[in-house]
Amino acid sequence: MQFKDPPKEYDVCIVGSGAGGGMAAKVLTEAGAEVLMLEAGPWYNTQRDSHEMEWVYESPTRGAPLNNPFGDFDAAMGGWEIDGEPYSSNKGSNFDWFRSRMLGGRTNHWGRVSLRYGPDDFRAASIDGLGVDWPISYKDIKPYYDRLDRLVGIFGTKENFHNSPDGIFMKPPPPRCYELYIKEKCKSLGIPVFPARLSIITETLNGRAPCHHCGQCYRGCKTQSNFSSPTVLIPPAMDTGNLKIINNAMVRTVTYNNGKATGVSYINKKDGKEYKVRSKIVVLAASSCSSARILLNSKSSDFPNGLANSSGAVGKYLMDNTGTTVRALIPKMMNRFPHNEDGADSQHIYIPWWLDNKKLDFPRGYHVEMYGGLDMPMYGFQNNIQNYNANYDYVDNSSHPKGGGGYGKQLKEDYRRFFGSFITFEAFGGTYGRKDNYCEIDPHKVDKYGIPTLKFNYTWTDHEFKQVRHAQKTLRNLVNKMRGTVFGDMPSEEEGYGIWTPGQVIHEVGTIRMGNDPKNSVLNKYCQTHDVDNLFVADGGPFVSVAHKNPTWTIMALSMRTSDYIIDQKKKGEI
Repeated sequence: MQFKDPPKEYDVCIVGSGAGGGMAAKVLTEAGAEVLMLEAGPWYNTQRDSHEMEWVYESPTRGAPLNNPFGDFDAAMGGWEIDGEPYSSNKGSNFDWFRSRMLGGRTNHWGRVSLRYGPDDFRAASIDGLGVDWPISYKDIKPYYDRLDRLVGIFGTKENFHNSPDGIFMKPPPPRCYELYIKEKCKSLGIPVFPARLSIITETLNGRAPCHHCGQCYRGCKTQSNFSSPTVLIPPAMDTGNLKIINNAMVRTVTYNNGKATGVSYINKKDGKEYKVRSKIVVLAASSCSSARILLNSKSSDFPNGLANSSGAVGKYLMDNTGTTVRALIPKMMNRFPHNEDGADSQHIYIPWWLDNKKLDFPRGYHVEMYGGLDMPMYGFQNNIQNYNANYDYVDNSSHPKGGGGYGKQLKEDYRRFFGSFITFEAFGGTYGRKDNYCEIDPHKVDKYGIPTLKFNYTWTDHEFKQVRHAQKTLRNLVNKMRGTVFGDMPSEEEGYGIWTPGQVIHEVGTIRMGNDPKNSVLNKYCQTHDVDNLFVADGGPFVSVAHKNPTWTIMALSMRTSDYIIDQKKKGEI
């Protein structure tokens, strides 16, 4: 194949522009490095491209999913299925791979739940004997969490709660009505409830305006009040004059010669041609599975199984958080006086993991997020009302049939009656890396750019099923305490107790894990590959285990730490 091979050599080439890539770009350019960033999707500007303030009726589908799995207005471009970019799973397993093709990647979509990993999370294997410990401790990463809090902004409260480290918080917004009721009933059950910890600013920070409480964070924030890479990380990197971004660049391989990474080859999605870029250092931040795919496709006589893969661990130890859902109708929330419940996002509180696993039949824990209130109605609002509008009396909410309904005036009255009475609980749990959960190159498939695709192998163990069963029982008990009705029976063992398919939580980590031993890990504790000293990884790939916490805050802290290390090593002439 003929390459377009420009003569310029950059100091650093970063693949990906999301949490890890954006952070690496900011730190490295501000240190004076000349950086080239390759992004597989188009440019995205929240102030120009966001649908934040559009009314539901302005969407041809009233906001329903069409080309976007999360609805017409969601900022993320991409999803679990992308035309021309297939992937597969081995028989008997399944993994749903989410990709976001745009500047900033998945930072444009996420819920901005920003939880630090705690001291026990970095040494979980020493506690329960499953998997391996991280080669770093909470003490090693705490300074970077602190810097991150100050740079990005996060609200919350100091709670001094075991393994849920406090941060440097802004004042959180107050709980909504339904959240106060949840908090009241959780207290009676001995379940702690904290103000949510979200990377949404409630006071001015670095020229960004505080949250105006429109409740539309997932659409992209025009005032840059919530965090995304294109609003917080990319602009200051661009301001240095040291960052160049090439969009619509599907990276095929990291190029290599004589023990060093020499740059990257990519397919221009517009003209279909393959190009090469040259750089002294390469940082992969394309997402765990995408970065693993690039390494596995980067074969040479030195690395016949993929670049930096002498350990055979590239693609192995893939992880996602467990997930399960409990949705309920709460009669006490019916017939409410309409009032403004907009806020910083869909939740102002959350439940941290509060129990001792030594007294339970499963390892690791879960945290609980919750959604409800008087949100703006969209397509599918109060779907299947006919299934429950006969179960609650119109006046006093007692549980005996009302009868009728289904159209006309009475249907409208039913909608008003039930508005704001639904609550959805979602529990997200931790797990550990297993070698038999992996992604590999499918020898029989390529995408529309001619790049070999991934095949997945992923199964849950009894540990995860028991964890989710506990969450289901706990949340159903909470709903019962609230005198509510859960939609659907308790999921059976055959139904996996309601566990989500791997990949659906979109917290993919692992595949390029860090460790002290090059025989069973790909990276050292600074996310530098053992085999190639000028090749680094700055996404979720280095994770050794996945805690019961959203990984984005840790991805950015690790990327900041790795970038500092690159600067230091470059000054010393070590790379």
